[in-house]
Amino acid sequence: MNPDRTLLYVGGLCIGIVAGMRSLTALAVVCWAIRLGWLDLTGFRLAFLGSTPACIVVSLLALGEIINDKLPNTPNRTDAIPFGARLVTGMLSAMIIFMSAHQSIALGLVLGLVGAFIGTYGGFHIRYYLVKDRGLPDLVVAIVEDIVAVGGGFLLVSHLF
Repeated sequence: MNPDRTLLYVGGLCIGIVAGMRSLTALAVVCWAIRLGWLDLTGFRLAFLGSTPACIVVSLLALGEIINDKLPNTPNRTDAIPFGARLVTGMLSAMIIFMSAHQSIALGLVLGLVGAFIGTYGGFHIRYYLVKDRGLPDLVVAIVEDIVAVGGGFLLVSHLF
């Protein structure tokens, strides 16, 4: 059963935004969505991402990223390598959602890319504003961003189909 296309397009864009906030969280959420049967990749080569080992490995990497984000020497998400990782995982995560819906993979890639761009720069500027201009503690803002990324990602993929 195909989801409403508008919901699918919003889902592709939003999973990209999650990747822009926390690059590996988007992929971990998608892996668990495959594992839990929310996304169906039967017949696709990427179906292995729903295996228990893949879910555990990607989730541990995502957790490591969440912890690393709180460290003082962590590069900005807008630096070349972290930014590139966000674009790649945003595109991959959105592509998987579109594959599951048997819709245009190219459109999924584009929406994931745009979402990752929005999530990266939007997240960066919102966090900067809240910490530098509003005086909120960076750790608190980072933890709220973690909750939004993880919770929003799971809420998104659990309601697509």
